Amino acid sequence: MYLWIGILAVVLAAGWLAIRGTAEVVALKGSNAQFLAWNKGRPGVVETASGLQYKVLKAGEGALPTKSDIAGVMYVGRLRDGAVFDASQQPTPIPLSGGGAIPGFVEALKLMPKDAKYRVWLKPELAYGEHSPDPAKIPNGSILVFDVDMLGFIPESVYRQQMMQQQMMQQQMPQGGPPPAR
Repeated sequence: MYLWIGILAVVLAAGWLAIRGTAEVVALKGSNAQFLAWNKGRPGVVETASGLQYKVLKAGEGALPTKSDIAGVMYVGRLRDGAVFDASQQPTPIPLSGGGAIPGFVEALKLMPKDAKYRVWLKPELAYGEHSPDPAKIPNGSILVFDVDMLGFIPESVYRQQMMQQQMMQQQMPQGGPPPAR
């Protein structure tokens, strides 16, 4: 009798693993809709009203940025298959008023407090849609996956003022070498 109970348990476990494994394979190799439906059911993944999906990898602290801020971020952008298409080499300023980045990326940044790290999945409509800037790297209609570190944010007016001060200082520096000793 214990033998039959053991066999039944093995058969049920194998069936469950086969179904779960099949669902993952279909999601990973299937359509964008299949992938997004599977992904939003994974632990920790949240979907917004627009369809943006994200997972908090590291919680940040404090207030959230607003559309009048400039966010400083580090990021790695990947396709659904894991191929990297872009990565920041240094902190990158992103205006949250729109126009400086794809809509889904800006939406995600507005959800992130300082020092947060998120993984973000953007459906094509929140990314480049059918108008990729480089179809060889990012095929039209691609889901984009970003790992984003929110380093901080400041009001756009303060950022512009800092950039003007930096330009003025650079213009005052002599060309071609270190500043003269005084």
